[in-house]
Amino acid sequence: MQVITAEQAAALVQPGDNILVSGSGGGHAVPERILEAVEARFLQSGQPRDLCLIHVVGLGDRVTKGAARFAHPGMLRRSITSALIDSPPLIDLALRDAFESYTLPQGVLSQIMRDMAAGRPGLITRTGLHTFVDPRHGGGRQSASAREDLVELMEIDGEEWLRFKPFPLDVVFLRGTTADEDGNVTMEHEAVPCEMISCAQAARRQGAAVVVQVKRLARRGTLPPRLVKIPGILVDYIVVDPAQRQTYHTDHNPSYAGELRVPTEGFRRLEFDHRKIIARRAAMELVPGAICNLGAGISTGISAIAAEEGILDLIVLTNEQGFIGGAPLTGPDSGAAQNYDAMVDQPYQFDFYDGGGLDVAFLSAAEVDPAGNVNISRFASKIVGIGGFINISQNARKVVFSGTFSAGGLQVACGNGALQIISEGRHSKFVSRIEQVCYNAQLAETEGRIALFVTERGVFRSRGGRLELIEIAPGINLERDILDRMAFRPEVSSDLKLMDQRLFEPGPMGLRADLDRIARHGRYPRRTV
Repeated sequence: MQVITAEQAAALVQPGDNILVSGSGGGHAVPERILEAVEARFLQSGQPRDLCLIHVVGLGDRVTKGAARFAHPGMLRRSITSALIDSPPLIDLALRDAFESYTLPQGVLSQIMRDMAAGRPGLITRTGLHTFVDPRHGGGRQSASAREDLVELMEIDGEEWLRFKPFPLDVVFLRGTTADEDGNVTMEHEAVPCEMISCAQAARRQGAAVVVQVKRLARRGTLPPRLVKIPGILVDYIVVDPAQRQTYHTDHNPSYAGELRVPTEGFRRLEFDHRKIIARRAAMELVPGAICNLGAGISTGISAIAAEEGILDLIVLTNEQGFIGGAPLTGPDSGAAQNYDAMVDQPYQFDFYDGGGLDVAFLSAAEVDPAGNVNISRFASKIVGIGGFINISQNARKVVFSGTFSAGGLQVACGNGALQIISEGRHSKFVSRIEQVCYNAQLAETEGRIALFVTERGVFRSRGGRLELIEIAPGINLERDILDRMAFRPEVSSDLKLMDQRLFEPGPMGLRADLDRIARHGRYPRRTV
């Protein structure tokens, strides 16, 4: 192992190389100092060019950091990731077909690192069947020049499966907190665990260079062995950045690293607006002991609702990054969590999800069609990507899709337990045809899974190949505010109910009492939060 500068690390990258970068979202475990040096080298010399950038989760501050450092004409030939939403400059280039763009499921990209490490012929899974990731429906492509098939359809014992093919690696950039003189790396200050050891093992098998950015160096033999996440036998180079931050937004928060628990009274409270109304209604689908996932967007606010309502000890919230229990964060540091019970490496979290371990999943919906199919990946001239959406939605017993009824300028007001639309959004999310299928309602119904669609003014369910309106907000006119603003006419339940009036009042709703009433009919675990 050799200690080098970020500039020396950048010099390891050659034209045409495949680069794998660790991390998640807004700076969690991202080797930013190295990425900055790679960008600076390109801007100064025009090299390295024609790179393939691979990262499991979207990376960036949504301005210039993370994956956006590769958003210079000629720098990329290909991008393989689960999401581009954190790097808008790359979205613009992908829309112009400036490079080959693929967005594959987050769980697939996380798990395939283990298959690559072991030399297996890729990842074989049902995740992605009958969605835009299925090679019959696009194979995860987001640009016209993306012609190579990264996914193939297989049949095993009469059942359909997808094989996601492994890809070559030349340089791998990872991150930890502390490295010793032998290259052993710990992650005690990191907010997410990622799939660091699998990435390093995959690189070692292929002869790729492994470079790990850390905050500090320690003497040989001084690191607690059980804290070592990347053994030194897998590490070629260490880059030390004493200014390394925990995330782009936060220098260091010990609760993110599991060093302490914080009082739940200090958890962020949501502003009382239409987003909180939606998160509250979604939270009403919680039951005692339920194991849940919180996706991106409005759904992240459910942890804040659970804290405000005092029910975190009655449920188990998780997220894709590997947290079990506690409260996943909202805002710029989303992806991390506080007061969690356990933190597992990301591939193992997706094993649990793929195996049907989730009782309820709370996810977003950007477009919904008459059958209840959902799109979140590409819409309105924007490539968002898929994240962990497909792994989660395709395997959870129940999915609650949360989102505003319309997008672009929606304003509402609440009073006396009712909702009023002040300014309607420019675009309804209920469309006649979606651009990409990320959730296949027919497949879900065939497999006995349940889907609800929660908006600020109404709640729908998917049944019999149609959407059915089952609840409407007090104060909302059925024809004017819902049916006339949809591109199709849904079924309207003969037992159409009013949404709970508590949703439209600013004070706590009393969900604790609701869950306690449910619990009286059975036993459930209480958890320390």
